[in-house]
Amino acid sequence: MPTTHTIETETLRIAYERRGPTDAPVALLLHGFPDDLRTWDAVAEQLVAAGYQTIAPSMRGCGGSVFLNNDTPRSGQTTALAQDAIDLLDHLGIEKVVLIGHDWGARAGYLVAALWPERVERMVILSAGYETGIKPGDQMPVNQIHAYWYQWFFHTERGHEALKHNRREFCRYIWHAWSPTMPFTEAEFERTAQSWDNPDWVDVVLHAYCFRWGAAPPDPRYEALEKQLEPQPKISVPTIVLHGEIDGASLVASSEGKEKFFTGPYERRVLPGVGHYIPREAPDAVVAAVLNR
Repeated sequence: MPTTHTIETETLRIAYERRGPTDAPVALLLHGFPDDLRTWDAVAEQLVAAGYQTIAPSMRGCGGSVFLNNDTPRSGQTTALAQDAIDLLDHLGIEKVVLIGHDWGARAGYLVAALWPERVERMVILSAGYETGIKPGDQMPVNQIHAYWYQWFFHTERGHEALKHNRREFCRYIWHAWSPTMPFTEAEFERTAQSWDNPDWVDVVLHAYCFRWGAAPPDPRYEALEKQLEPQPKISVPTIVLHGEIDGASLVASSEGKEKFFTGPYERRVLPGVGHYIPREAPDAVVAAVLNR
C-alpha cells in the first residue's frame, strides 16, 4: 500500500502518496480534473515493479491538499499548479524526475518542463496538447467548442451552483461522457469523489476555467511566471504525448501539430478506443511510454 505524507509550502499543505524504494528514480504523477491520485494506482504499481519510486500528490483543492490561510486566493491557474509541483520536489530534496501528467497535470507538466527544464529528465503527457488555449483572433474548431461546454457553464451562476451542490452527479456524467467505454463501479467512483469534498475544490476549479478564458483575475504571486510564458516557450525535454482516440473533453485533434513547440525528442501516440481517462483505461500504454517502449 502507498504511504500518505504531507509537506507545507508557503501556500499549501500538500498531501501525496509515495511508493517504492526511496533510492529509486522518481516518477512524479500529476492528476487532472475531475479526478484524484487514485487514477494512478495501476500505473504506479507497474512503475514500482519496473524499478521506480512514484510520488503522486493531490492537486491543490483536492483530497488532503489544503490552503494554509483563509485569505489566500484559491487560484487554479496552471502556473500555480506547476509551482506546487516544484515546491513539492524542493521540500523532498528531489532534483530530477520523470514527469507523467494527465489533464490539469499535463498542462502543469508542460509548464514545469518549459520553466524548469533541469528538473525533468523526460515527460509523458496524457490527454492534452501543449497550448490548446485560443488567443484573441484565433478560431477554435466548433466541435471543440461543443466539447468544452462545461468550461463555459462554469462562467455562469448556474454552473457555480451545479459544482457546489451537485458535484457527484455532475462529475459522474463527465466520466461517462469523456470516456464512454470506461467501466467503473460506484465504489471506485466514490473513492475518488471523496477528494472533491475538499473545502477549496469548487473555488479552485471555478478559478481555473474562468481564468483560462480571461473571466477571472490572476493571483499576483504567479505574475513573474506568467510573464515568462509570453511568448510561449518551447520545450527541450524529451516528450511522449498519449491521446485517447475517443476523448470527449480534449478532442484527439487538439493535440495535433504541436511538434513546432518542441526542440527535443517528441512523439505523439493515439490510443484506439480509449477516452479521456488514460491512466485508468490504458495504464499499460502509460508505463510503456515511461519505459520508452
